[in-house]
Amino acid sequence: MKLPVFKYHPDPVATGSVAPSDAECECCGRARGWIYTGPVYSEEELTEALCPWCIDDGAAHRKFDATFTDEHGIGGCGASESVPDHVVAHVAQRTPGFSGWQQEQWWTHCGDAAAFIGRAGKRELEAQGPDAITAIRDSTGLSNDKDWNDFFAALDRDGSPTAYLFRCIACGALGGYQDCD
Repeated sequence: MKLPVFKYHPDPVATGSVAPSDAECECCGRARGWIYTGPVYSEEELTEALCPWCIDDGAAHRKFDATFTDEHGIGGCGASESVPDHVVAHVAQRTPGFSGWQQEQWWTHCGDAAAFIGRAGKRELEAQGPDAITAIRDSTGLSNDKDWNDFFAALDRDGSPTAYLFRCIACGALGGYQDCD
């Protein structure tokens, strides 16, 4: 079964937020071959219990009042542009989230939420090019080359510190942030 297309999280399988599974969705009761593995904010325990379709069409939010990204983190907790309430709602209620070390942040640009590319370490940032490296460096506030080079060398996609990379859906600019455990 073909997965829904998420405007703000275009490849949730590659980012690890959606995985193959035979589990039945707690929302629709169907086993569709895929399950959401990211964070869920709800009074119900919904860990690895929702299918991507029920996230996409808003059914999981309507049934469980579930959100998948903290609304306050959309716009980087004030670190990037504020966006309209309908964009915040779409990211929080109808887009797969992702897990971070600390409070997740969703980068925004050009008046909209950006598309989450994924977690990145030094190798992944180098593969994305100099704009990705600059975007993460800017998010650190490290202006001293030695401090930045030490930090950059330590970045690890699956470890700590980790970078979280986004692409603006309007202009293509790269942005994001980094955190550690």
